[in-house]
Amino acid sequence: MRLEILPVLGIGHVTEGDDLPAVIATAAPWLRDGDVLVVTSKIVSKAEGRLVDVPADGPERLAARDEVLAGETARVVASRGPTRIVQTHHGFVMASAGIDASNVDKTQLVLLPVDPDASARALREALRERYELDVAVIISDTMGRPWRNGLTDVALGVAGMPAIRDHRGEIDPYGNELQLTQMAVVDELAGAGELIKGKCDQVPVAVVRGYLSSTDPEDTAGARALVRDAAQDLFSLGTAEARAAGLADAATLSDALGSTPADLGAVRRAIDAIADVVAPGTVFTLVDEAEVRAGLVAEMPGWPEGAALLLGSAPTPVEPIGLVRFGADLHRLRVALAAEGVESTLLPPPPGSPASAALAL
Repeated sequence: MRLEILPVLGIGHVTEGDDLPAVIATAAPWLRDGDVLVVTSKIVSKAEGRLVDVPADGPERLAARDEVLAGETARVVASRGPTRIVQTHHGFVMASAGIDASNVDKTQLVLLPVDPDASARALREALRERYELDVAVIISDTMGRPWRNGLTDVALGVAGMPAIRDHRGEIDPYGNELQLTQMAVVDELAGAGELIKGKCDQVPVAVVRGYLSSTDPEDTAGARALVRDAAQDLFSLGTAEARAAGLADAATLSDALGSTPADLGAVRRAIDAIADVVAPGTVFTLVDEAEVRAGLVAEMPGWPEGAALLLGSAPTPVEPIGLVRFGADLHRLRVALAAEGVESTLLPPPPGSPASAALAL
């Protein structure tokens, strides 16, 4: 495979209502079937009118930006100082919901397209119907990555090709069956396009040539295939947010159990109440020995006696990700309890303590 990455020059300033397919086709009459068009989301947003007027500076601007951010946020993942990492209504986890103040008038903010996949499909269909061009389209934007410095472009919307190349079930040269390998090829192509688009060069569109031999008109999953399901997200919150969630979970657990350790109905209600915290299929162990209960309660100041009912768990067969999720949720509770100085059987008990002896039983 030999790839070429080509800039589309001369697009100029895009405003609301501009005919983006015509703008691109006029600037790149050399487009070919099978090309992958990497289009910066900002010009899509501008053409679609995704602009918000705000004051040019001062506290009023900050207040207006915060209001806009709240409207674009489905869930706050983490916050530190003025920085907000949020999940957008599209499902993307991004700093400031992708709201951008660069390459736009100082009195405006640019929001992400409402539906980047739909924008990609519309652009692809217009190029095919009006210019007889069969190309794939990627709507891209810049994102940071957890645990790594530096930004890279990723795909927000895709049309004409699958977002992921799935290698699962294939055999590598050493005879091993690949079980987890799924390549986010559209993110890689978006990053490749960014190499020649730049941030200050006014080149909002790039073409990657040579990757596709033909487009995939039947693919409709788009970039939504890249959004990780919440049940598989082991790092869904920042530290402070995980601590708050853990405290809330602990309070729910404590309240749900009540004070009658032998009441199986209370146990069932407690399990139901924390069903979204533990892995599906988890079985809880009922503790009947009075001295064991007493030892456990002694290690949990302020908790009702019924909390001793949740001594431990023995998972029935579940998907591996469910078991890992259960471990992650227990860790959230450990963090929350440790932060409050509350000992419990969710924390490793000190040697020789009543809880340590109880667990040995």
